[in-house]
Amino acid sequence: MFILGPCVIESEKFVWRMARKLKKICADAGVQFIFKASYDKANRTSAGSFRGLDVREGCTILADIGKELNVPVTTDVHTEAEAEIAGEYIDVLQIPAFLCRQTDLIRVAAQTGRVVNVKKGQFLAPWDLKNVADKLQKFGSNRFFFTERGVSFGYNNLVADMRSLYWIREAGFLAVFDATHSVQKPGGAGTTTSGDGILAPVLARAAVAAGCDGVFIETHENPAKALSDGPNQVPLAKLPALLKQLKKIHETVR
Repeated sequence: MFILGPCVIESEKFVWRMARKLKKICADAGVQFIFKASYDKANRTSAGSFRGLDVREGCTILADIGKELNVPVTTDVHTEAEAEIAGEYIDVLQIPAFLCRQTDLIRVAAQTGRVVNVKKGQFLAPWDLKNVADKLQKFGSNRFFFTERGVSFGYNNLVADMRSLYWIREAGFLAVFDATHSVQKPGGAGTTTSGDGILAPVLARAAVAAGCDGVFIETHENPAKALSDGPNQVPLAKLPALLKQLKKIHETVR
């Protein structure tokens, strides 16, 4: 499973163009994908950073993309009210890492009946996710998975521990690896987040070899001009070769 798309809906025209290009890239590579784009980036380093769109406007655009291209779509939800609205449109609701323990948000997301993806907080150990799973199940959801995206390692840095994928799967849960957010340097550029996007393919290959169930990759036509998380995103032109590599690694370790 691949979760692919830009960090944020920069414009309706942009996100449609990205979705159509990703549909072709994945068809050529012979892989399935969930299209990802955030309608709003609520957790930006600076108050002046680009945020995105209104929740209903953004979810409507994503739902239209999913319907026309026949692909599932996913986006972040940040509040209970947003989760209720997104639940009307979106196939997979994503709980951001910093909100992974927010019980009311998890409750509402679970009660929508949609698939829920919980990003593991940078402050959590893999086995702590059992408590999140218990919440999801208590609120009626058995369709969920967890995404590993690095652990805080000193100031403005993260480290990706591939053992986490093993432990999440040993606990009986599906484990996706977020290759692009794992190379972030949160707040590393002062008023913005920096990162080592060149390392995202390296970590993606390692995660597939470690036996993860899916890979999450943010991608952009021109990361240098992206309105959010540009330093971490994989250039769209490099994605076809990477997907083929990951597919071969998966076939080998499977």
